[in-house]
Amino acid sequence: MEATGRRRRATVKDVALEAGVSRGTVSRVLNGQPYVSAEARAAIDAAITKVGFVPNRAARSLVVQSSQAIGLIVHEPHSLFVEDPNIGSILLGANAALSEADYQMACLIADSPRDIERLSHYLGAGLIDGVIIVSARVGDPITRAVAQLQLPAAFVGHPRDIGDAAYVAIDNRAAAREITTRLAATGRRRIGMIAAALDRDSGSDRLAGFVDALGHRFDPQLVQSVPLYSFSCGQDGMRALLERHPDIDGVFASSDAVAAGALDVLQAAGRSVPGDVGVVGFDDSSWALRCDPPLSTVHQPATELGRAAAEAVLRQLRGEGDGGRQLLECPIVWRDSA
Repeated sequence: MEATGRRRRATVKDVALEAGVSRGTVSRVLNGQPYVSAEARAAIDAAITKVGFVPNRAARSLVVQSSQAIGLIVHEPHSLFVEDPNIGSILLGANAALSEADYQMACLIADSPRDIERLSHYLGAGLIDGVIIVSARVGDPITRAVAQLQLPAAFVGHPRDIGDAAYVAIDNRAAAREITTRLAATGRRRIGMIAAALDRDSGSDRLAGFVDALGHRFDPQLVQSVPLYSFSCGQDGMRALLERHPDIDGVFASSDAVAAGALDVLQAAGRSVPGDVGVVGFDDSSWALRCDPPLSTVHQPATELGRAAAEAVLRQLRGEGDGGRQLLECPIVWRDSA
């Protein structure tokens, strides 16, 4: 006998009895299957409301082979996941689109070979219906695992080896070319770059745009590569450039966090910005407004990138093509640092 005051959970049998149909018909409606008349569907919907039936999503997922969950994979160190506001904005944009479609987002961080191996096994376990991949590298094992499993997927960014997979990106090369050209137009003659993350498309494309803008004036000795889009990498890169070229008067930092680190080193060295050195960044993130002076930068629509990537995965799950390929606009935002 049930405990006093505790109501028994309504079942498919209760719905079927109330609607006057078979349990099989109720199951077909709950699982989105065809061959049920409009009248029967209406009766079942009314019965569900009346008896207070709540579907068991876990059991339903076994029937329809759907978890109603999408994985968002970020291939970055844990520290950068916390430090980089773009990642948070991408996450929020993706989550908003998935929530509207009644999907749950599972956030997955790949920081080490062990993480990658674990994620590869997880992806093959059928616990998620598709993936959004952020910061993939060329030859990324996660990309290979997704392709082998034929999971619906969309990339934020455009690694060169993803074939016809869906992606949402910005034109990093064109944007880097435009902001470097504008920096040069302020009269700078010795322009360097702190080039981060050259192992992924965004970093290599931003360096290519920098080279495009300077043309014959480009000096490879004025480029300092660093591994990550981080404040500390910006500090390291700026110290190296100042040591080699103390006469440097312009810097394109390949992210706002990198630019903030560069500003910190320049100011500690007694260089005024923009008086002695003009500095520009990339992202238009919260770093840009925290800097003193505020950064001139490229606006990266991170929230929109996340939303568009999620929508691309959802289109694939609905059978509406391969998700497509999109480039979003990324205008220059000119402030006081250059």
